[in-house]
Amino acid sequence: MDIDLPPYRPPLWLRSGHLQTVLPSLFRRVDGVDYDRERLELADGDFVDLDWTGPMSERVAVIAHGLEGSADRAYVRGMARELSRRGWRVCAWNLRGCSGEPNRLLRTYHSGATDDLDAVVQRVLRDHKAVAVVGFSLGGNLTLRWLGEQGGAIDPRVVGGVGISVPVDLAASSQAMDAWSRRIYMLRFLRSLREKLVEKAGRFPDAPDPAPAAGMTSFREFDAHFTAPVHGFESAQDYWTRASALPVLADVRVPVLLANALDDPFLAPTCFPYGAARDNPNLTLATPAWGGHVGFVQRRSPFWSERVAGRFLDAAYSRSASASGSVASRSAPPSTA
Repeated sequence: MDIDLPPYRPPLWLRSGHLQTVLPSLFRRVDGVDYDRERLELADGDFVDLDWTGPMSERVAVIAHGLEGSADRAYVRGMARELSRRGWRVCAWNLRGCSGEPNRLLRTYHSGATDDLDAVVQRVLRDHKAVAVVGFSLGGNLTLRWLGEQGGAIDPRVVGGVGISVPVDLAASSQAMDAWSRRIYMLRFLRSLREKLVEKAGRFPDAPDPAPAAGMTSFREFDAHFTAPVHGFESAQDYWTRASALPVLADVRVPVLLANALDDPFLAPTCFPYGAARDNPNLTLATPAWGGHVGFVQRRSPFWSERVAGRFLDAAYSRSASASGSVASRSAPPSTA
């Protein structure tokens, strides 16, 4: 899609991937976002919780959070606020077990659980005429994977998507996270994941033994012990291979923006798919030199990632509305790009 996206120029003192990753996670607060919660019952007897905000509109942006996050994280709230300001209704969905209440089944969320996103999109389309999908990190991989799996059969009411800080190559990114410089992030993730594993073991006799998790130091160990066997994969490698978005980027058939910072400490070199973006005109790849992981801090809101996502999705919606013969400005405010 032919669209001019503004470059990202952070303050000089924030030209560090680690600072960009840590500071907004710890200190950012986003006001002005009030959610209304809806519980979506899933076909397998489980549920996900949807948090709605923004003006009533025919167009909805569905936002997926990252690993061990929720719709209440500042990066989700910031994106929700910016898209709402642009006239989008927002549905920020909490992946299984991430809404403050344990999910009902032994299975939980993972990077390739596209059936859950499909259920959310189908729910949204019951009452709205257009939907866009947005995902951060793990939620970004899930979102891009879903878009690729849809291919040419995608519902024409899906107008586009955005992925922010997305590990589209799960195996390579998991290996990159083994580096000593990433250890602090890994330990934080594993501590939260171990707590959920213990909770699962307390409710399900066939759950994996939580004891080995105490000594785990890598995603490979956790995914081999829990994610793979619980969700029907043969191994951690099989899970990463079958869940990664990278192999299906060529099949995306709606406008998609992938924004990955070159200094993102969570990403491997293969998470910057220049070849896929060159070969697929539907894929726009933005790789600013700075931004960290789900950072892209600006002195004032909106953050760069929120600004470019809003601009991109407005353009995708307008293009879709024009192609279908409707009036693109029917529910869109004047451009505030």
